[in-house]
Amino acid sequence: MASSRGGQQVIRGGDMEKMSLEQLKAVKEQADIEVNLLQDSLNNIRTATARLEIASTALNDLSLRPQGKKMLVPLTASLYVHGTLDDSEKVLVDIGTGYFVEKTMAEGKDYCERKINLLKSNFDQLIEINASMELLSEDVLGGYFL
Repeated sequence: MASSRGGQQVIRGGDMEKMSLEQLKAVKEQADIEVNLLQDSLNNIRTATARLEIASTALNDLSLRPQGKKMLVPLTASLYVHGTLDDSEKVLVDIGTGYFVEKTMAEGKDYCERKINLLKSNFDQLIEINASMELLSEDVLGGYFL
């Protein structure tokens, strides 16, 4: 029979042979929905990782600039204003939901690296889950609908 793991049903190979066509279609549809959701999550993780890598590079570049250096400061993705670098040893780090924390340059770089490593770890786990869901979808399709 099917067993529950983490809120999801795990279907064993012998269980699919006992299912009706409607049940198999439902399993296939559910697997396809989950694969699509996982793909969206993977894309979101890729985007977040890329943003953090850009932020990490910006911190490295900022740490090399002297105090008093004129620069463009981004207010949004497309709006910049002229500014002067006051202190390159203190940075504001966006920790989410509109909250910023003042950190030293080293702490800011460390924060970015830790978040990048966490996202890459999550990405790898989702890749494995996605592969197993695609296999389930193919098993249902290959074994009963072709």
